[in-house]
Amino acid sequence: MGIKVIQAGLLTTVQDLGRFGLQRYGMVVSGAMDGLALRLGNMLLGNDENEAALECTMVGPRLLFEERRRIVLTGGDLSAALDGVAVPMWKPISVHAGSILSFGKAVHGCRCYICFDRGLAIETLMGSKSTYLRAKIGGWKGRALQKGDRIPFQYVDEKESTDLRWRLGHIGYPDLSQRSIRVIEGPHYAQFDQRSREDFLNISFLISNESDRMGYRLASAALRLTLPIELLSSAVTFGTIQVPPQGQPIVLMADHPTTGGYPIIGQVIEADLPLLAQLQPQDSIRFERVTVADAQQIVKDRHQQIQELKISIALKYEK
Repeated sequence: MGIKVIQAGLLTTVQDLGRFGLQRYGMVVSGAMDGLALRLGNMLLGNDENEAALECTMVGPRLLFEERRRIVLTGGDLSAALDGVAVPMWKPISVHAGSILSFGKAVHGCRCYICFDRGLAIETLMGSKSTYLRAKIGGWKGRALQKGDRIPFQYVDEKESTDLRWRLGHIGYPDLSQRSIRVIEGPHYAQFDQRSREDFLNISFLISNESDRMGYRLASAALRLTLPIELLSSAVTFGTIQVPPQGQPIVLMADHPTTGGYPIIGQVIEADLPLLAQLQPQDSIRFERVTVADAQQIVKDRHQQIQELKISIALKYEK
């Protein structure tokens, strides 16, 4: 007994924080596009931060709960409703058996995470429950959810749970209205001509419709190298900004390949990946350069903030 998919939504997949340690074999990390939203959702339920949840993109699913369960919704606000009544974000709520969770218009953000108390019964593959769509592995049958799917919960809820009287404020999560993405210089930054370097940090880029979990294609004036260079393929990661020969940058996202052969002009800092993940096609962004030391300090500060939050949540469950 668990959830039954009445409507699948645009793209609903099972994701945890990803499949680590296997990139040297060519296996991508994959995992949640907005890992911070997933972590916070699991923390709010007292789950392991890496527990798998449903990642809903732009148009969420319609789910029937066959058994009661406590859940929390995090990330982008896709106008969730439970039996027609609006559901608060960032707040653990109890869903009764027979209730239907549905979604409407995206209010802000692009991806909403449905986290379940103690998770769903999903097989772990190569250390992760994440769905890697291109390889058709992991998650629920290696694919996005479809109408009629039935996914069981990991355990039977034997105790009646009630709604909690607290919710997470804006602590620890970025303002999704921001359009400035912080980057550090990539290894080939200096090999772009001066005009391209100035444009990279001063003009707006439009996220094209040809964007997905593997990468965001950006539309703008073309970025050019001073001289053509031939590169050996090298390691890339989530947030690497490559520039193919036509000059339109590509930002690699969660399902990025393990290596790439295009010049790298920049790297999105880890702290801004959740913000990037919540942008929709046709949104515009600007890049803001920071130093490596700045990026490290920002991550350090966020880590400390999350640890303090984790302790605070744990105390609430102990009361």
